[in-house]
Amino acid sequence: MNLLALRSHNTALVLDLLRTAGPDGISRLELAERTALTPQAVSKITARLRDAGLATEAGRRASTGGKPRTVLRLVPEAGHAVGVHLDRDELRAVRVDLTGAVVAERRVPVDLGVGADAVVRTVAREARGLMGDGPSGDGLGVGIALPGPLDHTHGVLHRVTGFPEWDGFPLRDALERRLGVPVVVDKDTNAAALGLAVAGEAGSFAYLHLGTGLGAGLVIGGTVHRGARTGAGEFGHQVVQLDGPPCGCGDRGCVEALCLDAVARGDLAGAARVLGVGAGNLVALLDVDLVLLGGRTVAAAAEEFVRGVAAVLDDRARRAGEEAVPVRVARGGVAEGAAQLVLGPVFGRTDG
Repeated sequence: MNLLALRSHNTALVLDLLRTAGPDGISRLELAERTALTPQAVSKITARLRDAGLATEAGRRASTGGKPRTVLRLVPEAGHAVGVHLDRDELRAVRVDLTGAVVAERRVPVDLGVGADAVVRTVAREARGLMGDGPSGDGLGVGIALPGPLDHTHGVLHRVTGFPEWDGFPLRDALERRLGVPVVVDKDTNAAALGLAVAGEAGSFAYLHLGTGLGAGLVIGGTVHRGARTGAGEFGHQVVQLDGPPCGCGDRGCVEALCLDAVARGDLAGAARVLGVGAGNLVALLDVDLVLLGGRTVAAAAEEFVRGVAAVLDDRARRAGEEAVPVRVARGGVAEGAAQLVLGPVFGRTDG
């Protein structure tokens, strides 16, 4: 099965509807109505998908007139993608099926400071181990998500905060040479935001990730916003205290530095307030509908961070006479979002 050879705009429309229909399936007539394609075009596309093992019959459904309609469903196990979250001190990799469900996972310690060659070998080993678990030919590629800033279009890293030696490293090309499959590279926060949008988070939202660093993924009008140079979302390096502690980026008083300092002192309530101040600036600037929190540090004290960030946003909204933007913990991880960097385009969902 060569799913890449089947890629086209109309095929992606049909595949996405099959995916969202779930195990109950969808009829060819419904596919035609919802895609605005002719019934003949839908029949040709679904025939190719069935021949490729991507779609199969899911039974029959009663119609308002005439014989019952055959419904089709996606075959989730017919393809997979690998997503890798490469953090400063840990690698988490997942293999997902065509619905985005995680079917295998690996987690190992890693140190970005040991140098590009050693890190690339580790990433390639873990990704290859997950790729090898599936039938030959069903792998679509590997998505890599890691701290920014970076050039998403060319897969080239810029100066990862704290690790200047990575500046200019062509991570995508280095991994493609080792793995022999397509590789997509993006910031951890963008990947997570994409995964959330594909999973059903609608409208405009900000995903704030607090772990070994702090960043934001922005979805505006249902689309991931990367910016003109794919550098949007460097949320952690907004200065909120001019005489504050030094940050690894070279400035002082960044939200990231203040948050991480508070966490290191065990002052999670203080860290949440600082995160709330940064979130309030972002809400005022972009007028998003929702703030989602994620990352290792948030996960360890989710209620405290949600409560602290929400309190700051509520106070700002009350003073402005506006309705507060809701805050909650994000459902889904960065590695799952990284897999969507590869899987999304198959369903015509490259940016949300």
